[in-house]
Amino acid sequence: MMKNETAPYTVQSVGRQFIDMKAPQNSVVDLVRNLPSMNVATENTSGVTGAATGTAEIRGLTDADMTILVNGGPTAGFGYVNETIDSEDIDTISVMPGGGAVELPASTSAGGVMKVVTHTPSEHFAAKTDFSYGTNNMSREFARVETGNIKNSGVRSYMSFSNTHARSWMGAGINSRYNVDIGVEKNFSNGSWFKLFGSWDRTDAMESVYPTAAQFYTYKHTGTGYGRSGAFDPSNNNFWKDNITHWDQFTFSSPTHIVLSPIFSLDFNPYLYSGMGYTTGGAGLGYASDGYVTSSGASIADNSPLTGYFKQNNWLDIGTTIAVNARLGSHHTISLGYWFDHNDQTYSLPMSLTRADGSAANPDNRNYKLYYPNGLPVNEYTHGGYELNAIFIKDSAKYLHDRLTIDGGFKFVMTRYWYHDRYSTSDGWQGTNLGLNSTAPLPQLSIGYKINPAHQIYFNAEGDFRQPSPTNLSVNPDTNKLPNNQYVIKEELGYRYQGSLASVDLSLFNYSITNRLLTTYVADGQSVTMNAGNQTSRGVDIMVSGRPIYGFSLYASVEYLDATQDSNIPLEGSYIQTKGHRAVMAPKVMANFGLTYRYKGFFVNGTIHYASSQYTTLARDEKMPGYVTDTLTLGYKIPPFMFVKGSTFTLNFTNLTGSIIRTGVTGVTTNAAQVRLMNGQMSSADTVSPNTYLVEPRFSMTGSLSIDL
Repeated sequence: MMKNETAPYTVQSVGRQFIDMKAPQNSVVDLVRNLPSMNVATENTSGVTGAATGTAEIRGLTDADMTILVNGGPTAGFGYVNETIDSEDIDTISVMPGGGAVELPASTSAGGVMKVVTHTPSEHFAAKTDFSYGTNNMSREFARVETGNIKNSGVRSYMSFSNTHARSWMGAGINSRYNVDIGVEKNFSNGSWFKLFGSWDRTDAMESVYPTAAQFYTYKHTGTGYGRSGAFDPSNNNFWKDNITHWDQFTFSSPTHIVLSPIFSLDFNPYLYSGMGYTTGGAGLGYASDGYVTSSGASIADNSPLTGYFKQNNWLDIGTTIAVNARLGSHHTISLGYWFDHNDQTYSLPMSLTRADGSAANPDNRNYKLYYPNGLPVNEYTHGGYELNAIFIKDSAKYLHDRLTIDGGFKFVMTRYWYHDRYSTSDGWQGTNLGLNSTAPLPQLSIGYKINPAHQIYFNAEGDFRQPSPTNLSVNPDTNKLPNNQYVIKEELGYRYQGSLASVDLSLFNYSITNRLLTTYVADGQSVTMNAGNQTSRGVDIMVSGRPIYGFSLYASVEYLDATQDSNIPLEGSYIQTKGHRAVMAPKVMANFGLTYRYKGFFVNGTIHYASSQYTTLARDEKMPGYVTDTLTLGYKIPPFMFVKGSTFTLNFTNLTGSIIRTGVTGVTTNAAQVRLMNGQMSSADTVSPNTYLVEPRFSMTGSLSIDL
């Protein structure tokens, strides 16, 4: 549950050995739940959907502040990484909560960087398949074929396919996912290499219901659920077939290292992310007086059930990094590079009549689409994006027989981003155009010193930033301006011990955050971003892992976090008192414990995660209590037999105690109830978008059989 690391900054990782013990449907989100800096909430146990973006917490920030890289290529974020790759095709997952190297394509690294390294193709022909079945009618099939060296060219590749199907654990609804991963790799004799990874994913899932605090307590105390309905009620469009998500996603990355001479080398990393789909939701009843007509021009009937859509017409992120490296003498390697990134997002909000059976029609189906009498469709279009150009320079130096390493770098990021919005009315089109240019200087210094082979100390300091998502650009009514870039200055001081009996990693950290960006969830997959003043986060991470003794190996980690607001927050023409208060979504204490036992082919792994209470409103008038989650794995590795190289049978259990707990919040609000403003007046209560939460799925069990050929 802990890998030995040598980087001059904090690295928290899980590797293939740990991943093999977990249920195959586990996504990246599930696999990092026991890292000391991570506090992760998930929606289900099937892996079809991972988590709402912004629900993982890292040292007083959230996953919205984190860059996630798959073989060096950025993905759309934490809520989409589970749809990027299957767990069987992952070699390692590493979280650098203090940030990453300047050459990484990271535009949102205030909360650190997560790196996923994909499977290395075998040099010989091989195949792998596994089958899983579990709670909530979860079934999953996975198959991978590896070519080995193709005609002695040194090119190796693999292709895998998975199919997952499960019903919702809360209420009615069916979720399904299809995923294809492709990997290609070649190493050259002079030290050059390239690696290519591509994936396609299609997800059809019920749109999750996130309960308010009141709905959660009703469920906890009475058993009355808050999920989707299994039957259509025209007066209440909570039918699951009218609240669904269709999503297609493609990712590609190809990191390449070219050795030009004994002195010069070139690193080149093109990447592409593309996604499109739509989310549907019941939109109440329509009446002829609303002025809506069908494609034929006929007025809609009174009491007509309506369906609203969040349609992601396009989400494109394409870019590359390129760096020239020069080895100067025996001590220094200088890198000079350039990073280009183009992000383009278009979404619309059409409206349609609901089908007679209560299901949602395709948003492009003219037989159900709604219009105004002037011929305009009932819709809103938003086009946002940015174009980023960055230059960076880095000097990596090694002294004292490579025991002392010093990495110094600087990246200067220039971003032009835009937001165009237009919406139709019975009088024609209306809309707004917004845009900003911004720059961000990002220095970095990392120093590592190996006292001896077992002991290492390190220091890391850097500046990181986060720019608001282009499609979330909107004027804050309390400040009458667009959100500013978030900027963070971070320092880490760490110590590592890697001995014959145990490994220890201790890191002290201090973050100074300016213009903190917070996400507020609205509905139907939509969220908005706001600045929430300045913040300071400081604390300590401790991670300990023991070598196996009589088959037992222990793992434990603790984080203590002191995160405070450094400014008051504007609200309704005044301010609310927040300066000096504990920051939102920042539990003071998190702890993890793991125990693994192996005896011949048998193995057992158990984990426990604890997070203390946390505030979920800036005014501190709503709070989520502390909680404990747990998992258990029982397994047996079956010896090779005939043409079968090996096989493994596992039973995986989650939430063994059946706890009914909240583990995350989809966003924060300024206040839940009326609060006293600093001008002496009382504010309004937030009844429009109250906090909504993720609830830990009930007890589940999954059985899996994996076969290697």
